[in-house]
Amino acid sequence: MIVVNVDVMLARRKMTSGELAQKVGITPANLSILKTGKAKAIRFSTLNSICEALACQPADILEYKNEEAF
Repeated sequence: MIVVNVDVMLARRKMTSGELAQKVGITPANLSILKTGKAKAIRFSTLNSICEALACQPADILEYKNEEAF
C-alpha cells in the first residue's frame, strides 16, 4: 500500500493546502484527492512540482507500507 504524506510535509513547512496547490498549479480538489490517498496515479511532473514547493524528496511524500501490517 502506498501512503501519501503530503499533510506531514505541509505541517513541517507551515504551508496550507491552498498555498501548495497554487504553487504546484493544481486545483485544491485534486490536491485533496492526493492527500487522502484516493488518487490512482500521480504524474512525475506533479510530484516534481510538489517536491520543489516543499523542498523535499519524493520519499518524503510517498511511502510504501506492507498491507499485512494493517
